[in-house]
Amino acid sequence: MSLDTLSIAKNLIARESVTPNDGDCQAYFKELLGEQHFQFEHMDFHDTKNLWAIEKNGSNDLPVFVFAGHTDVVPPGNLDKWNTPPFEPTVINGVLYGRGAADMKGSLAAMLSATNLFIADFPEHQGRIAFLITSDEEGPFINGTIRVVEELQKRQQRIDYALVGEPSSTNLLGDVIKIGRRGSLTGTLKIHGIQGHVAYPHLAENAIHTAAYFLEEITKIEWDQGNEHFPPTSLQITSIQAGEASNVIPGEIDIEFNFRFSTEYTPQQLKDKTQSFVDKHCKNSDLEWKINGEPFITESKELIEATKKAIFEVTAIETSAETSGGTSDGRFIAKTGAQIVELGPINSSIHQVNEFVAVEDLEKLSQMYYLILKNLMVRD
Repeated sequence: MSLDTLSIAKNLIARESVTPNDGDCQAYFKELLGEQHFQFEHMDFHDTKNLWAIEKNGSNDLPVFVFAGHTDVVPPGNLDKWNTPPFEPTVINGVLYGRGAADMKGSLAAMLSATNLFIADFPEHQGRIAFLITSDEEGPFINGTIRVVEELQKRQQRIDYALVGEPSSTNLLGDVIKIGRRGSLTGTLKIHGIQGHVAYPHLAENAIHTAAYFLEEITKIEWDQGNEHFPPTSLQITSIQAGEASNVIPGEIDIEFNFRFSTEYTPQQLKDKTQSFVDKHCKNSDLEWKINGEPFITESKELIEATKKAIFEVTAIETSAETSGGTSDGRFIAKTGAQIVELGPINSSIHQVNEFVAVEDLEKLSQMYYLILKNLMVRD
């Protein structure tokens, strides 16, 4: 089946796939890629659907290029605030509206159209194209890409390059690509005091007062100055919960905070340093951690240069290679040793009502993906 990028995007958006539901998007992938070219494997875990597809033709010695993405989307929110129904893709004045248009069904559509055209134009290309598609990226990300990568690593499946279709662009399509991401580490601290009446403070121990000394010190720290690839590590307090009533001294306080950290720190080093401040100020407390992702960086130039060249050929833009923003599934694929680049639409409307992508950008993105494949897999 051959369809243009816009038609594929509209078909995907029309499939209601709020995380972790797939909405049969992956079945549509199989239909478009075709069993004559690809072998497919469903790696479903619990409520999450995952699809691994790899070209049949070609030797196992050839480099493997993976298109990685997710079919799940965030909930649409208040439907009354949408100008058009979120799962009824609508084009108005050259702009496609719908949930997932930018994050990331537009990218998936561009991947599919680019791959079909590339295989038709270069059937003897030097490499194997693969797809790693999950329905658990917007959710808890425990049964999606991370589980598939673990299984592929057990099989010693090689992955040389991975292009993640996250919406990386800021103002113009292709102005920014991501070549790595910061790590994310969340801490949850419960400080125990003694509850009491506000009129009798000598009989109580105010947990908020105890927390204040800890918060004052930890929020003033300069953790590092970053490095060539990453901005400085940052700490943000994200939640504080305490108090029963206006005349009650709180006996407990819960504090949640998040580190976005560079390669200057390991998660354990951050934990140890934070624990030293907890021990100093909060003698009676419990501290728990959740590692959401470790920092990674692509320092090899081959995929980066192929991507920059493709973007310039389509748009004449000299792209900026950055590590800013949140985490992505690239952090899991990076564990294979693959070179990682993230390239996708403008991200200004993602997770918002009336999410959109320019139709022209969809076609340009498909051209970029096509040229990246050509730059890596076709020898002059």
